[in-house]
Amino acid sequence: MKDRLGSDPAIRQFRRYLDTEVNASVHTVSGYMQDLSQFVDLLWGSAAKPPFPWNSVDRLSARGVLVALQKQGLAATSLQRKLSSLRAFFRHRIREEKATENPFSGLSGPRKARKLPHVLSVPETARLLDAPRKMAARSDRVATPRQKAEAAYAAVRDTAILEVLYSTGARISELTNLQDSSVDLLSGVIVVRGKGRKERLCPLGHPASQAIRSAMEARDALFPVRGRLALAQRPVIVNVKGGRLTPRSVERNLKKYLVEAGLNPALSPHALRHSFATHLLDAGADLRSVQELLGHASLSTTQIYTHVTVERMRKVYDDAHPRA
Repeated sequence: MKDRLGSDPAIRQFRRYLDTEVNASVHTVSGYMQDLSQFVDLLWGSAAKPPFPWNSVDRLSARGVLVALQKQGLAATSLQRKLSSLRAFFRHRIREEKATENPFSGLSGPRKARKLPHVLSVPETARLLDAPRKMAARSDRVATPRQKAEAAYAAVRDTAILEVLYSTGARISELTNLQDSSVDLLSGVIVVRGKGRKERLCPLGHPASQAIRSAMEARDALFPVRGRLALAQRPVIVNVKGGRLTPRSVERNLKKYLVEAGLNPALSPHALRHSFATHLLDAGADLRSVQELLGHASLSTTQIYTHVTVERMRKVYDDAHPRA
């Protein structure tokens, strides 16, 4: 696919634009290329060779591709993403004066079912945050001093992970990519890099500050590193071998803490992000501030949490009011 698309001048120019001007991630660029490849196959066939006749694409053929994608049974979110990719590609062609109209402009796919995110209650959150300490307190499976030290570090580290995720609303990848230079414990803030490589400040609550300080001290005792540069660039969160902890490992570890807290083990770390936003709104925080704290580009993305809050209020009312 890469060689085939790379031979087309329009796609080559679009990819260069994504890399240099948009500064898109490798994952994002890969998604655009997959969507364009599928578009080419549906419209001109898998045997078509570049350069492709982009100027022959009109509104009718764009609709035909959309119908073909719908017949494949794709989820609404996947269809919307593909439409977004194709709009962006033809918008770039207009910008480069290679086309005058965007055939995908105004086309809309099926509406996404609006699912409310799962939110933990404040007591449930407290149980989850306390789970690593409780599990470590009764662990008796360690044999050697090194294993004991690694188990103790894992408990301190996982407490910090949960505390910081809930305190900041950070995404799991934002946390695992955190470096020492991005942590300011004196001011009680961390700097995270979110989607689109945009940076934002996230305030730390006192428990989260204490937890991350303890985790960094335990890490340094177990895995000492020398050199100012190495110290600044080392990951805040590491595994028991001293390497960067992956998001997948965090998800895997979370499941055992969810079980420990008596919660649904199918929940993802994102549940803490959802809970962070909802609890802030429940306590009276304004929507714009929550948007900034979450790093949402659009206020409409944050507004889903207002629906969660209303649903929770409605449930309390139905459960408690004698004439509900």
